[in-house]
Amino acid sequence: MLGLKSATTTQWVQQVRGNLEEVLIDHAHCEKKAARTAMNLLCAYDTHVELCREMTLIIAEELEHFEQVCALLNRRSITFRRQQPADYGKELNKLVRSDEPERAVDRLLVAGLIEARSCERFAVLRDHLEDQELSAFYGSLFESEARHHTTYLKLARGFASPESVAQRLDELASDEQSILSRASRLPRMHS
Repeated sequence: MLGLKSATTTQWVQQVRGNLEEVLIDHAHCEKKAARTAMNLLCAYDTHVELCREMTLIIAEELEHFEQVCALLNRRSITFRRQQPADYGKELNKLVRSDEPERAVDRLLVAGLIEARSCERFAVLRDHLEDQELSAFYGSLFESEARHHTTYLKLARGFASPESVAQRLDELASDEQSILSRASRLPRMHS
């Protein structure tokens, strides 16, 4: 369903367990970035009615998740602050082609892959964290991340044939796997 070429490693789970505060702060940043990505897509393709409607919903949901993570940080007396981001998103976005409509397809597929990886990681956190509050929290986010992934893929098919979208998704998923294999040492949601 998610189109990912690799599964999260136990090494990542161990890194997260040892650095929960850093990962939670990164998660808040990720939710902001996800909302910003959806807003950028809405602005770039504002004549596409379905895309605009879907991006509006995603923006609202991502900002709600941001608020939820910030509330979680507050309850745990963790100060939200700037962090050095992992290179994951930047590296994926370097793969976006420059000419339209290929650019639209790639932007949507990259967003979809990031949502897919988030979904997969949330399931891993749900299943491997001893902290019951966090386990339940990540379990509650799983479905919306999967829905966002599916939405981005569906919208990409509005810019190119289903076959070409599937082929490009396969290529980008291979690249995503390679990017993760060079994982950052930073404890991040996408490291």
